[in-house]
Amino acid sequence: MRILLVGAGGVGGAFAAIAARRDFFETLVVADHDLARAERAAGIDERYVAAQVDASSTDAVLALCREHRITHVMNAVDPVFDMPVFDAALAAGADYVDMAMSLSRPHPEAPYERCGVKLGDEQFAKAGQWETAGRLALVGMGVEPGLSDVFARYAADHLFSEIDELGTRDGADLVVTDEHGNEVFAPSFSMWTTIEECLNPPVIWTGDGSGAGTWHTTAPFSEPELFDFPEGIGPVECVNVEHEEVLLMPRWIDCRRATFKYGLGEELITILKVLHTLGLDSTEKVRVKGVEVSPRDVVAAVLPDPAGIGPRMRGKTCAGLWVTGTGKDGRPRSTYLYHVVDNEWSMAEYGHQCVVWQTAINPVVALELLATGVWQGSGVLGPEAFDAVPFLDLLTAYGSPWGIEDREPAVLVSTPVHGAGRIAPADAPPLS
Repeated sequence: MRILLVGAGGVGGAFAAIAARRDFFETLVVADHDLARAERAAGIDERYVAAQVDASSTDAVLALCREHRITHVMNAVDPVFDMPVFDAALAAGADYVDMAMSLSRPHPEAPYERCGVKLGDEQFAKAGQWETAGRLALVGMGVEPGLSDVFARYAADHLFSEIDELGTRDGADLVVTDEHGNEVFAPSFSMWTTIEECLNPPVIWTGDGSGAGTWHTTAPFSEPELFDFPEGIGPVECVNVEHEEVLLMPRWIDCRRATFKYGLGEELITILKVLHTLGLDSTEKVRVKGVEVSPRDVVAAVLPDPAGIGPRMRGKTCAGLWVTGTGKDGRPRSTYLYHVVDNEWSMAEYGHQCVVWQTAINPVVALELLATGVWQGSGVLGPEAFDAVPFLDLLTAYGSPWGIEDREPAVLVSTPVHGAGRIAPADAPPLS
């Protein structure tokens, strides 16, 4: 296996550090638009080679694939670059893995009721080309989406006879401080991607439990609930957010409902609403003193790099899937399958903060399963299309075990929280 890693930022750097301890591949080409960053990530292993690449150019990524005889392309850049990298892998005759799917576009007339272009639609539209070529595009193989989808497969195969809801729930108790010990705002993941998924209309799946159903949208930050996260994190308020799991899970797993809720916190929700009100979430370029810039790119650039905040971060992050329905024994069941990473541990063990590390470990595990032939397939497939047990066993063997907890259903908070409601167009009245 000869891997091209596109992107050497927080997640890409963590991917390189985790993969360095495994022997299932021959070469890893670490490519980034910033050659110095690629060289830093590649400097830890003699099998690694650094390269510079423009991820927005299919031709540039294709040229790298051909130069290094790449068999697998690992996409670790923001999802705005998914399609050029995705198309380059197919043209190169390589398999492909990503952690976030092609971007959505809201419905032009009813964005908070009906889906427009959904996450992953552009990739699934090319599934036939991948099948004809006999190549695999494994999409959504991070932690969320990714590990949460593996949990869904495991729950369907081993825990439940009927599933009412597949509810991805993500929460943390992370705190970032400045040099004086004061708490500061510093996103632990790409701010560009955070803005994209949190301000877009969230998608919900409703079905009959036998495969038939539909996707519809709702308002950002809607349906707040308190969810009790394990291993000392405790109750965290979670709200609806657009995410790939809802678009992936129902394609392979029968359920009556699929949701994604994220523990954003009051501060981040307020910041996101202000950014939207000011138009700073826009990706359309504006001219400023003779220079064209995207407001969202500026916001992402002025905030701390998620890859560098680990030494000033403390706490744990939890990714998981809350499944409700009927157990294999015919009785009602409510189970949370989860994965917790402590920042102190990930920094001491790998030198990478817990959020990017937790995201990066899953595609490394997946690539090892592909390299050994345990996972096989062609076309555009999500993690749900594969046997979950080998993945979860290998994840544990990597030194990062997962957990499972039977519980009572969480209680939905019915009162409005943080002004939860619709995100209005820029020319609409202010949010109430």
